[in-house]
Amino acid sequence: MKMLNQEEEADAEVTWEDQQNINAFSRLNMKLQNLEEAYEEKKKEKEYLDDLSSELELADEDELIKYRIGDAFVSLPLSTCQERIEEEQSNLSDELGQVSSRIGDITEKMNQLKVILYKKFGNSINLER
Repeated sequence: MKMLNQEEEADAEVTWEDQQNINAFSRLNMKLQNLEEAYEEKKKEKEYLDDLSSELELADEDELIKYRIGDAFVSLPLSTCQERIEEEQSNLSDELGQVSSRIGDITEKMNQLKVILYKKFGNSINLER
């Protein structure tokens, strides 16, 4: 009986709908990889900003701080730099939350497609990374 199931899985015909599901899974997998990379980059940038914020706490109030805007550095008062960094940290936290939410949504859709595809093809299809 078990041999018969394995043969059926190997001989399972790929329908147009199956192919669409496989293609959708593949596209979602690529999006997931891109989002995970973006998440790691934003996370690292936020860590840098956290470190910078800690360093600026040690600076003198009267000292001008070189702050990067685009490709140029501008001398700004400490309080202005701290405000800008806090704003950037807040924006990055929001972006991290959005990316994390999108990763969760895509993972959920991929899991739904895995159930459908593994149900039909069993071990004859590999949907793992």
